Amino acid sequence: MPPRWLVGDAEDGQRLDTALAALSGESRSQARRWIDDDRVLVNDRHVAASHRVAEGDRVSADPPDPISADVLPEAIPLRVLYEDDAIIVVDKSADMVVHPAPGHASGTLVNALLHHCGALAGVGGVQRPGIVHRLDRGTSGVIVAAKDDPAHQALAVQFHDHTIERVYQAIVRGNPSADEGRVEKRIARHPRDRKRMSVVMEEQGRGREARTAWRVAQRFPVSSRCLLDVFPETGRTHQIRVHLASVGLPIVGDPVYGRRGRDRPEPGLDRPALHARVLGLTHPRTGERMRFEAELPRDLQDRLDTMARREGGA
Repeated sequence: MPPRWLVGDAEDGQRLDTALAALSGESRSQARRWIDDDRVLVNDRHVAASHRVAEGDRVSADPPDPISADVLPEAIPLRVLYEDDAIIVVDKSADMVVHPAPGHASGTLVNALLHHCGALAGVGGVQRPGIVHRLDRGTSGVIVAAKDDPAHQALAVQFHDHTIERVYQAIVRGNPSADEGRVEKRIARHPRDRKRMSVVMEEQGRGREARTAWRVAQRFPVSSRCLLDVFPETGRTHQIRVHLASVGLPIVGDPVYGRRGRDRPEPGLDRPALHARVLGLTHPRTGERMRFEAELPRDLQDRLDTMARREGGA
């Protein structure tokens, strides 16, 4: 059963992340990660880390499985797009996990960064040194990491304030009648499968606000597919995959949110067809606005080329 606590007089009026750290014995940063990952309920409702708890509130948590605290440097090749003494920007491959997790204790981006940069230990936490945001395993593209605490904090503020420019590209099933659209649906962990997320109605009192805009970049009517440019305005877990599936545009190759059992496997594609194409940010030291772009990887470009040839032969 998930751990549960009752807020006492000592925690009355505290922020949820502060109170949870005191109740659980975990660090505040760990408590914040649980909250941001929708693993914490207050009186059976998801609330923000800044929510003020009151004496008598019931707090429950569903922490992830524990993993080893030993994260070792590994000589894993990286496609570095930019690097200086404050940040490093990488074009992550689809098969790479960002940070250690149950079942993936090594071979992660964190392991590679520790070897490449050498001095990240402790920046942003023991398990996620330097990591400010993440991309799912199976999602390729641009990701930034911080090399010191001031840079980490400055980038975290930009992500929190949604001043980061993010453009993804996704190959989806279906051909929408409109050329662009917007999804505004709250997202919470699935009530029966904690590894999945789902959209929820606002009146249910669950989940966190999430907004995603999309625009058709290319249509493939013969294949009943589209290439979308996707603009997430918030950063919830699995947001793009969940939102697009909820409006009938599931990402091709997605085994979790796609139309499982209803479509044949996509030739040459063994992962969700989702790519983080653009990341724009303000440099944490110089204040310069910077924009990084990663071209579509070979597997996604090959899929687009195959569908384009099919259109030409129709």
